[in-house]
Amino acid sequence: MEPDAAAVVAALAARAQLGDREALDQLLRRVQRPLYEHVRALLRDEEAALDTLQDVLVIVCRKLGSLGDPRWFRAWAYRIATREALRRAKRDRRWREAVRGEEWSETLPAPEPDPPPVDPEWTARLPELLAGVSPASEVVLRLHYLEGLPYLEISEALEIPVGTVKSRLAYGLASLRRRVEAP
Repeated sequence: MEPDAAAVVAALAARAQLGDREALDQLLRRVQRPLYEHVRALLRDEEAALDTLQDVLVIVCRKLGSLGDPRWFRAWAYRIATREALRRAKRDRRWREAVRGEEWSETLPAPEPDPPPVDPEWTARLPELLAGVSPASEVVLRLHYLEGLPYLEISEALEIPVGTVKSRLAYGLASLRRRVEAP
């Protein structure tokens, strides 16, 4: 009589955690189809599901050593697959909304212009001054003043709203002013 499928998967996961490449290959072959079906059902797109499955399998291989109990491998793999599928769906939805927004740009207000450039001497001192600013503001300050990215590009790069970019920039500048003006 053949052992329970869950027990076989757990045994393969345990062997794979110990470095057995053949066990890892068998393990991935066993879970590939069910994970693909799960991801495809969530995304409703075959191509996106295949791309996401590839990402999932890479994550599974990379993080298999962190799985505490091999008996939980299937649940763990499904959690990774679900998380990656939802990330993909969110990213694709944002992209579709952005494209749709470009198509109907007549109805959108014109973007606000970026502020005028800053004094080059101050910009040269900026890296040393950034040491005391919060990490969130530091990233925005670096991208805007050192890399020259406008608000909209920073928003896209960090996947945050333009308003958040502006508030982090304002907070960071206020913090820098306090540091520069301090005796």
